[in-house]
Amino acid sequence: RCNKLEEKLVPYGLISYRKPNGGYFISLDCMEGTATRVFNLCKDCGVTLTTVGATFPYGKDPKDSNMRIAPTYPSLEELAVATDVLCIAIRLAALEKLLEE
Repeated sequence: RCNKLEEKLVPYGLISYRKPNGGYFISLDCMEGTATRVFNLCKDCGVTLTTVGATFPYGKDPKDSNMRIAPTYPSLEELAVATDVLCIAIRLAALEKLLEE
């Protein structure tokens, strides 16, 4: 499902990520200061993500930008919907951040 990330987010500079190489964890960096908002938007839509900052010591991401995506249980159909929700949440959080500035 990385294709959706490539199509909907990468061309606009909204994320960078590392494709899994032999595993299924995706380390995704979104716009600085938006990861917690993305997490909460997804949660409000019923999509559970790994806690923001999970890859940092003590779970504290100083830039509030990193998420680890771990599609453990969903069917392919559920994964497609969850990926769409994630893409929308990232775009919305980025827009809100840009409007703040």
